[in-house]
Amino acid sequence: MKAVIAKKVGMTQIFDANGVRSGVTVLEVGPCVVTALKTVETDGYNAVQIGYGEAKKLSKTQAGQVKKSGAKSKVLKEVRTDAVVELSEGEEQAAALKVGDTLSADLFEVGEKIVVSAVSKGKGFAGTIKRHNFHRGPKTHGSHNYRAPGSIGAGYPQHVFKGIKMAGQMGHEKVTIKNQKIAMVDVENNLIAVVGSVPGPRRGIVMIKGMK
Repeated sequence: MKAVIAKKVGMTQIFDANGVRSGVTVLEVGPCVVTALKTVETDGYNAVQIGYGEAKKLSKTQAGQVKKSGAKSKVLKEVRTDAVVELSEGEEQAAALKVGDTLSADLFEVGEKIVVSAVSKGKGFAGTIKRHNFHRGPKTHGSHNYRAPGSIGAGYPQHVFKGIKMAGQMGHEKVTIKNQKIAMVDVENNLIAVVGSVPGPRRGIVMIKGMK
């Protein structure tokens, strides 16, 4: 299972061995802690729960979820897996995870393709021109249809269909980008540089998963 929680640091540019410049987004990975293992027998599905950061004060619900790991994780995320192998005391198995394990940037390699998920920047209430790239009306000749949305339906049926592009809340929604390429891995400082942009503001929480 390759999955970690990271914090968006910002964007910069790096040069590869051939001198080609690439714009990259720098992500500060964890370190993340395995706080719980979910199995079909106990929870109805297989998943690994990962914790990130340290909270000053945890609610009773959060404290119960991270009690076994001993961590005070501020952010908790679950990653579904095909199977979970929980080790008992004395057993050794390199491929299996156990509660309390630490996940860091060394899980990934340069050139590897990953899936990045984050909540995009919120733009507030926006009109159709900004939100859906509508064209504006004419500015002159007495036009009153400058930035108006235009028709939203016909006389029959007497209602607006679902999915009509209109003004409304823009941004602040989960965005997932696949096939992002890793350009740099700094294990010492727990940093990963991803080619291109990553959704969300600086210091925003980002979920990184390996491509299957």
